[in-house]
Amino acid sequence: MSTAAPKQNNLRIAQLSTPACDFKFRDNAGMNSLDGIRILDLSRVLAGPWCTQTLADLGADVIKIERPGSGDDTRSWGPPFLQNASGNDSTEAAYYLGTNRNKRSLTCDISKPEGQALIRELVMHCQVFIENFKVGDMARYGLDYQSLKVLNPKLVYCSVTGFGQTGPYSDRAGYDYAVQGIGGLMSVTGERDDLGGGPQKVGVAVADLFTGLYASVGILAALRHAEKTGEGQHVDMALLDTQVAMLANLGANYLVSGKTPGRAGNAHQNIVPYQVFEVKAAPESEIGTRDHLILAIGNDGQFAKFCDVASHPELASDPRFSKNSERVKNRSVLVPMLEKIMMSRPKANWLAALEAAKVPCGAINNLAEVFADPQVAARNMINTWQHPLQKDLRLVASPLKLSATPVRLDHVPPQLGQHTTELLHEVLGYKLGQIEKLKHKGVI
Repeated sequence: MSTAAPKQNNLRIAQLSTPACDFKFRDNAGMNSLDGIRILDLSRVLAGPWCTQTLADLGADVIKIERPGSGDDTRSWGPPFLQNASGNDSTEAAYYLGTNRNKRSLTCDISKPEGQALIRELVMHCQVFIENFKVGDMARYGLDYQSLKVLNPKLVYCSVTGFGQTGPYSDRAGYDYAVQGIGGLMSVTGERDDLGGGPQKVGVAVADLFTGLYASVGILAALRHAEKTGEGQHVDMALLDTQVAMLANLGANYLVSGKTPGRAGNAHQNIVPYQVFEVKAAPESEIGTRDHLILAIGNDGQFAKFCDVASHPELASDPRFSKNSERVKNRSVLVPMLEKIMMSRPKANWLAALEAAKVPCGAINNLAEVFADPQVAARNMINTWQHPLQKDLRLVASPLKLSATPVRLDHVPPQLGQHTTELLHEVLGYKLGQIEKLKHKGVI
């Protein structure tokens, strides 16, 4: 686990003559992949902020534009809230803290003409603009792509919406939960109907998170194009598009076969055995305790190894089960047999034996067990930050591991408007009097 305090921010401006290319990142022991890229982030909640957090981790200077007084909606999405030194709840929700590291916060009311003018001025000094407002809202403010590309032809402009900029649903508000339903994910998530199941959403907002990641990829591709041609473009990201793409093999199964897949619980649609099994409770467990493990056999060789570990080698030579295609066809026969076999030993015994035989398997950890796992610690998946309200704040780290351009550890998730004065002076050269005038008008 990384316990190093974040480095101090030493951002500086290199005065260059070309608009939108005047940002030089800080001196650092190692360069970051996106040094020199500045992003104007008008997104909030999850999909957009997840995208910009990823790009910020990679070195981009992300200016998070927030509403004066309230900021990103997720600042209030608690409890839990970050506690201050006195042990009292602050206004910083854990939800917000998990999606906004390495950014700088500037408050601006874009409903005011002065706020719109401020955004347009900032656009001249940025390579990327991202927003997740309803379709048409940005045009009302004069902040749509067609308007801003006149000011900065190289601008990469990313819009994140529920259903995209076109189509019969484009004017609808799209939320992750609804999109998981509309996009088919809930039809294949949950226990089988004949076992008392029903549609189930995924435990985290995967449509938002995947859209944020796809948006990151799209922005990077558009930046590469702008670098080569001098031409920016509009990246149109939709949660529903992403959710449909995420159907992956199940989507392909349907399109190839014409058969609509249903819910399979913890089982796999195309591989057997690839599911959760109950195992014998450990001797030290409380009465009534039930224990489980995941068996994830991906090929026939692994199945044969499993059968040896389970002391039932005859199953591997049985023509009903020797090939995966036959195991899928005979799932209803094989799985009840395996359920009885798996109940013969406790989890620790199974895991040790299966791992030694190189048979894919795993425990089902709660989050306390996840963050205590030695592999999670060895991979530095927790960072410790020195937040103004709480020392040694632990947050989940970026999973990106780059040997030459490591991810950043510069900025804790910013407090609302923390960098407004700094950014207006640094990027636009505003004097204190100009900044105070905007504050007095309620623009910032």
